[in-house]
Amino acid sequence: MSYDATTLWGIVVAVGLVTLALRLSFILLFGRVDDVPARVERTLELVPAAVLAALVVPAIVALEPSGAVEAEPPKVIAAVVAAGVAWRTENVLATIAVGMGVLWLVGAVV
Repeated sequence: MSYDATTLWGIVVAVGLVTLALRLSFILLFGRVDDVPARVERTLELVPAAVLAALVVPAIVALEPSGAVEAEPPKVIAAVVAAGVAWRTENVLATIAVGMGVLWLVGAVV
């Protein structure tokens, strides 16, 4: 299935408008609400950890077509150390920095 340039640009513009509307809806919604509900605040506090996990886990663990799980030891070691830093400090920047440092160090040694 192939699309002409006009159709592709139409899709890009439509997706951009949907993204803008979604972002604007949160700005307008929370602009009208004086207090954000506690449940929403607790949920939003978990977003950075969820995003970081969604970005990092596929880079550490790969699922083979046969169903086997493959992981590189330096990445697993760095991930375990970074998880410990995240648990102790609750600082995303420190977690990323320590994880990268350990990965480079273990990669240089192994």
